[in-house]
Amino acid sequence: MTEKIFDVLIVGSGHAGGMAAKVLTEKGANCLMLNAGPVADVARDAQRKPAYELPHRGFRPPGRLEHVFQANEFNANVWVDEQEVPYTFDPANPYNWVRVRLFGGRSLFWSRQSFRLSDFEFKGKSHDGFGEDWPIGLADLAPYYSRVEEIFQVSGAQDGPPQMPNGNFIAGDNDPWSESMHRFVKSGKTYEMPFCKQRRAQGRDGLASSVNLLLPDAERTGKLTSIANAVVRQITVDKNTGRPDGCHFVDRLSRREMHVKARVVVLAAGTLESTRLLMNSNLGNSSGVMGRYLMDQVYGPGIVCSVPEGRNGKGGRPVMGGSAIVPRFRNIDKKHDGFLRGYALNVTSSTGALDPRNFTAYGAALQQKLAEYHGSAFYVSMMGEVLGRHENHVRIDPQQQDSWGIPVLRIETKYTDNEFRMAKDAVEVSKAVAEAAGFEVLSSNHVPNPPGYSIHEVGTCRMGDNAKTSVLNKWCQSHDHKNLFVVDGASFVSAGWQNPTMTILALSMRASEYLADQLATQSI
Repeated sequence: MTEKIFDVLIVGSGHAGGMAAKVLTEKGANCLMLNAGPVADVARDAQRKPAYELPHRGFRPPGRLEHVFQANEFNANVWVDEQEVPYTFDPANPYNWVRVRLFGGRSLFWSRQSFRLSDFEFKGKSHDGFGEDWPIGLADLAPYYSRVEEIFQVSGAQDGPPQMPNGNFIAGDNDPWSESMHRFVKSGKTYEMPFCKQRRAQGRDGLASSVNLLLPDAERTGKLTSIANAVVRQITVDKNTGRPDGCHFVDRLSRREMHVKARVVVLAAGTLESTRLLMNSNLGNSSGVMGRYLMDQVYGPGIVCSVPEGRNGKGGRPVMGGSAIVPRFRNIDKKHDGFLRGYALNVTSSTGALDPRNFTAYGAALQQKLAEYHGSAFYVSMMGEVLGRHENHVRIDPQQQDSWGIPVLRIETKYTDNEFRMAKDAVEVSKAVAEAAGFEVLSSNHVPNPPGYSIHEVGTCRMGDNAKTSVLNKWCQSHDHKNLFVVDGASFVSAGWQNPTMTILALSMRASEYLADQLATQSI
């Protein structure tokens, strides 16, 4: 590569990397962005084929995507191939690591639920004594949340309790609850449940990603250079100063080894990939806690119901339809004996069909059931906070490498009684509220999906004021190296029940503005 020295090297192009590129280039920094995969070109690359023309008839290719529940043969090229880039774990404690290496990363596929963390998360230890507080609070991040919400056009209502802070929203769903929703809301008052309208990023032109909302602004400055298919192997260090000065990377297609230089390195490759890169580079871990406190959210537990008044073609407004979010209501004003922290509930009243798996019938009897129950579906699913525990960690596996010879991660994490009791409570409460509303509960599940299933992995490079117990400071800056920043979910101190995307974006914006100021004053 050229010997040009960039101001900032950004590894990763998803929400975190895209925000860093936008902020830094608009502040005048010359940035180089490396992404491990190509630019998605649907018009060029997508093909329409019937299932019978595919080797696996549309089902998931064996071995390649064992832990990506969204994957099938039609979209297999979207996800990172687990045979090319494996990771290891104890078979008794599986982990679902879902990765995308296209430009834009997982920002191309996120569900768009858009929540702020509250001080119940930022100051969790102060509230219940567990773990550590973040070195920042909601007041510190609120201005950045507001700017992110404007960019991503988050729709919602100003109806949130303190545990679900309101934001800078465009108008959302203002329709009154349908009859089934109203009955569930009324029944939920027994448990002091707050019911709120959903909050969702609308984005622009049907997309709310880095590639259409962040990277174009950076590219318009003329100060962003992007390289696709660049698999970063190692962050390099200046022999004289001991400071990071760039990275070695390999071209994914040609296998050519290259090196680039920069004054500052910003990691935004995703929680686990950024941590893997730091560990393979032997950087930033004087505290010894790098890789520790891996967290996500409990997904899977929930119930499926039928609203009797919606059956036999009677479904539809005003009986059915609509959705709500029930933010955390446990351990707010009074302590729950069974577990710490809490969970939220996604509630949906549907006019569509019910899955056949909800009925103990087959053949003509099953068809009759499906017809009878069509349009009466009511779903409740949980999003539960996973506690940050020292023993839940990742490390480099000395025995295995990926297709480019880079050592892979070994992930060792599992849910504890706290998560299992929380899941059981979520299902029991949901069933009780549904039955009180007059619904028939067709099926329920209180067993969480494996860790990682939520695709909300955070932690492993937690921030903190104490350099002996954290990896980053409150600006997402390495305690060990002033010119090294990690702006993705790795910096989280607690996970909360919330989708982390808005917080990742806000943290990246805040850290990038701080970095730009440091560059302007030559403090870095």
